[in-house]
This record gives sequence, structure tokens and C-alpha cells, in this order.
Amino acid sequence: MSTEMEVDEPQRLPVTVTKPIPLTYDLAHLTAFDSNPLPPLTPQSLEQTLHSTSRDAAQLLINQILTTVPLTSTQDGVFATLPAPITPLPREKPVPKPKEPTTWEKFAKKKGIAAKAKDGKMVYDEVSGEWVPKWGYKGNNKNGEDDWLVEVDESKQEDVNANPRGLSRAERVERVRKNERQQRKNEKNAAASGASSSSGYKNRRR
Repeated sequence: MSTEMEVDEPQRLPVTVTKPIPLTYDLAHLTAFDSNPLPPLTPQSLEQTLHSTSRDAAQLLINQILTTVPLTSTQDGVFATLPAPITPLPREKPVPKPKEPTTWEKFAKKKGIAAKAKDGKMVYDEVSGEWVPKWGYKGNNKNGEDDWLVEVDESKQEDVNANPRGLSRAERVERVRKNERQQRKNEKNAAASGASSSSGYKNRRR
């Protein structure tokens, strides 16, 4: 003799919800604001009241989306195009402070030198017929390092036994290190200049 256990199906609640005070919505943030007062609460009814109130607000939010925004039906499902947000949200982090100008930027501003327009990070390689990065992996600045024939510049090669194929790479690495040292120097000078300006301001306040 076998017995079958009866499983209680979840109660299907109505999709139509009526509130004395209409809710306001910010559909971009998928938010509904309910200003209706809650009924008198007791420790026994608190959880159930909060659950039913939240459920009704979620149902009204879904109804608002289905009836007021454009819907697009595709083979992957139905998509809603939400409007622009109307509720300003606070920043997670403070507004970043303006970066101190470098020594060159101060000099250029004083002399009226315009900043050079950026021409992109890619350059056309006529040998390969492709666009390649100017620097970095497979960069155009490494042209000639993998050539089967390398021209020797006797004015730069002090050691006759040195590998000429590695000279261009060594020069490139040295240029990168020189630029990094100059950048650190500029940042240090900018920080020192900012600290001295702040100290002078405090002295004038005194």
C-alpha cells in the first residue's frame, strides 16, 4: 500500500494591487516608493505585514514597467527600455582631487605652449600592411630587431664582440627607463611645489 504525500501549492496572489495613495516610481533604478502608512503592528504580525507590503510594491513596479515603457520581443525574451533615472544617488567615493601639474605643464602654460594633439596609439606598418601599436607588444618601435640582417653602427658599438642585434633593444629599454625617471622627478617636483604653496598660504593666514 503506497501513500502519496500532498504538496501544498503556493498561493497565487492577484496581479492587480490597489493602494489608497498611488506609488511613485524610478524605473531606471527599479524602485517603487510607497508612502501609505502601515497598519498597526504587533510582534506577531510584523514579518507578515512587511512581506505582504513589499510583495505588493514589487507587483506594482512590474505592472508599471509592463504598461508604461517600450517593450521589445526577441527570440531571447522580452526586453524593456527603461527611462532615464530621476533619483540622484550619492557617490560611493569622494570626488577625486585635481592632479598637480607637472613641471613641464607649468612651463608650457607660462610660455603659452599648446598641448600636442594625440594622434592615437596605432600606426600603419608599410612592411606588414597592418595597423600595429606604436609601443608595447609587437610595437612599431621594435622594428628592425628581428631582421635577418642588421647594420652595424660602429660609432655606437664600443665592444667589437658585442651582439649588434641587441643594441637597438638596449637603447629602447634605456629610453623607457629614462622617461620613467623623468616622470618620477616631475611628480616629485609637483608634489613639493604643492606642499610649499600650501605652507605659504598658511603663513599668510597667520
